[in-house]
Amino acid sequence: MAETTTTDVRADIEHTRARMSNAIDELERKVDVTQRVTEHPWIAIGVAFGAGVALSASNADVQAAKVTASATQNTGSKLGTALDGVVAALVTGVTEAFHSRVDSAVSQVVTSIRGTSPSVSSVGADRHGEVAMRAD
Repeated sequence: MAETTTTDVRADIEHTRARMSNAIDELERKVDVTQRVTEHPWIAIGVAFGAGVALSASNADVQAAKVTASATQNTGSKLGTALDGVVAALVTGVTEAFHSRVDSAVSQVVTSIRGTSPSVSSVGADRHGEVAMRAD
């Protein structure tokens, strides 16, 4: 009798699986939008048109544009400030590198004219021993 019960339970499980499989297939068929549009194209066009009219009447696009503009307005100023700092640092670095190159070139010219290596105190000094100030 235990064997009959096990067989009955297994048969019941198989029957339940088949019903569930059929139910899932039916749900997939009902939810398949592509199939529904293919079967009823004019109804799909009507639904799409109606949804477009409803959305345009709700001014949701105008509200979304306002929210987006206000959200990006603060971001733009923060980004602008950050970019200003980056550009300032870049310009400062390039300027310092340029001045270093110019100072090195001037030092080489002075060395070639005098024939000796200039001392640190004489680089940038005029005839009277005063150090010229740079305008940077």
